[in-house]
Amino acid sequence: MTDQVDIAADGVEQIPLKVYTEKAYLDYSMYVILDRALPNIADGLKPVQRRIVYAMSELGLKSTAKFKKSARTVGDVIGKFHPHGDSSVYEAMVLMAQPFSYRHPLVDGQGNWGAPDDPKSFAAMRYTESRLTPFADTLLAELGQGTVDWRANFDGTMDEPCVLPAQAPSILLNGTTGIAVGMATDIPPHNLREVISACIRLLDEPKATLDQLCEHIQGPDFPTEAEIITPRKDILEMYRSGRGGLRMRAVWQKESGDIIITALPHQVSGAKVLEQIAQQMQAKKLPMVADLRDESDHENPTRLVIEPRSNRVDIEPLMRHLFSTTDLERTYRVNLNMIGIDGRPQVKSLDVILREWLSFRTDTTRRRLEYRLLKVEERLLRLAALMIVYLNLDEVIRIIREEDEPKPILMKRFDLNEMQVEYVLETRLRQLARLEEMKIRGEQDALEDERKQLEKTLGSKARLKTLVKKELLEVAEKYGDERRSPLVSRDEARAFSEEELMTTEPVTVVLSDKGWIRSAKGHDIDATTLSYKSGDSFKLTARGKSNQPVVILDSTGRAYTVIAHTLPSARGQGEPLTGRINAPSGATFPGLMMSGGDDLYLLASDAGYGFVVKFSDLQSKNKAGKSVLSLPKGGEVLQPARVAEPDGDYVVAVTNEGRMLLFPLADLPVMGRGKGNKIIGIPSARVQAREEYVVAVNVMGEKDTLRVYAGKRHVNMKFSELGHYQGERGRRGHKLPRGFQKVERVEVVSD
Repeated sequence: MTDQVDIAADGVEQIPLKVYTEKAYLDYSMYVILDRALPNIADGLKPVQRRIVYAMSELGLKSTAKFKKSARTVGDVIGKFHPHGDSSVYEAMVLMAQPFSYRHPLVDGQGNWGAPDDPKSFAAMRYTESRLTPFADTLLAELGQGTVDWRANFDGTMDEPCVLPAQAPSILLNGTTGIAVGMATDIPPHNLREVISACIRLLDEPKATLDQLCEHIQGPDFPTEAEIITPRKDILEMYRSGRGGLRMRAVWQKESGDIIITALPHQVSGAKVLEQIAQQMQAKKLPMVADLRDESDHENPTRLVIEPRSNRVDIEPLMRHLFSTTDLERTYRVNLNMIGIDGRPQVKSLDVILREWLSFRTDTTRRRLEYRLLKVEERLLRLAALMIVYLNLDEVIRIIREEDEPKPILMKRFDLNEMQVEYVLETRLRQLARLEEMKIRGEQDALEDERKQLEKTLGSKARLKTLVKKELLEVAEKYGDERRSPLVSRDEARAFSEEELMTTEPVTVVLSDKGWIRSAKGHDIDATTLSYKSGDSFKLTARGKSNQPVVILDSTGRAYTVIAHTLPSARGQGEPLTGRINAPSGATFPGLMMSGGDDLYLLASDAGYGFVVKFSDLQSKNKAGKSVLSLPKGGEVLQPARVAEPDGDYVVAVTNEGRMLLFPLADLPVMGRGKGNKIIGIPSARVQAREEYVVAVNVMGEKDTLRVYAGKRHVNMKFSELGHYQGERGRRGHKLPRGFQKVERVEVVSD
């Protein structure tokens, strides 16, 4: 296949399909990029926006004119400059008229131009009326002064400006979004005073760095009072690379116990936010919210009311959840992609944008002065011709009356050029009669002074720069305002977990000997009186809250996690644990723990080894659980004991032969898993033969009482009475009194 064009015998061009499609696609891509989707750095406008503004100025729709039907403007735009659909042109016009979309609107609309809740709810163009805003003068004021290039419109019947001579960097002021082919643009709006302040800094210090310019431009400034919460370093990096993201968060306050939202992120609908919150309420994901209201009116454009269920609801976490799950917090993409002065699309950093625009503005100002100088010089020549006519009026009239071709004779007689003679000949007699020497000489003197000033300014870069700076300050003074979007530092938004959304109430989890589990409301439950299946009985209980996890320890040393609020009610007989976890066949469950934080537990085996573990290290989302306690040969798992005071508690261990040892809990390590350290010394052979083993391991404080059970007898021993049994960790301990040589269990009773 060749890329060359072949001419067939009948004169029809023949080119390969590959070449044709490639060229057609590239042509279309460049057209969309350059003539539709991307703004120009010079005036910050896309072609359709520029044509709307220019067409309105040609219709005389300045800010001081009467309103005119929008359909008239749209008709002129599509008929003269922009041969596309009227709906797309009107939508572009509407966007420029919405004060909640544009930081500095260019179109002043009368009628229904949409609302923040529904920007697309504007009336048809046959109903609305429009004219330009005063701010649009910054784009149009210098248009007829030789400042910009012109080109033919689509049918060649008239000219249109290539760009508008913007007096302010509109590319940053109003921002824009657009999708081209293979590229897009997302430029946020900025504050006029901040941007012009940065421009003046750059004029004074041409080598100013981006960080120095950002001392003036703090960040984007949207047409809403919502907060920009993006960190400062991220904003600087966004300006440096030309790409990044911004996060905006709604502004709220507490009023009479209710949450009042007074400002929403840019282009966020209050109705949609309330709908998002209502959906969560219906799904029972916001039990702490009782009611929603929209109290927005003319005086309070945004006033959304969220009513908490009670005054005990913690507002801060609730708002962080709403920021995370609704449009009360929104992220905006930033992509500073635009058509540069060289006509090429490019993503630019902030300092490059300002430098390029200032070069455009300086060139525009120079062209304006040169154009004015040319007009002044032409006027001076004409005034000189008028002065000659005034001084020689009779002779001029005689030549015009008597000569067939007065033009060359006048040129020769009074040493005039062709332009001057044309002006004299076109002057009406009544004007010639009224010519006054003093008026002519006064205008000449004023124009001579102006010419000298223009030549001085054009001949000096410093004077030109001073003029540009002065005009920028005038624009800032006339149209500038205070920042609307404050930049603040806020905590990260975080949605509630499933446990946090549950209503927290005290519960008691009960585990039976056969491994059936259930949950009863309250802590005053006597688990032994509950109903059990035939052959089953009570084994363990744990107290906590309904939103807390429950950890079950099996006889192999594995830990499993279930959530309390998912357990069946204690009104029934519960359900088998094996339906919720994958425990080894034949395993029993000697341990039941419940906590909401980083509580500590003592895990031990009856072989006399153990360690302290954080409750969070016991939890696992896996149904198969996690291995926690390693068992020595012949050893079995003992019931875990909760630690109250890690630095002040003691470990008490009792063997089946009545030996007891007491030592500080701090002597045991805090581990995530393992066998642990030796608690009380028992020969391993005796453990394997099950001749001697640990009956119970517990934790007690200095104010607690130890209760030791042996058969039907028990004895209470205060901590002060246990000095005989204190020793180093790992020792054999001392024998208990006669009658307590066969200990069955021990309890710690808190005073």
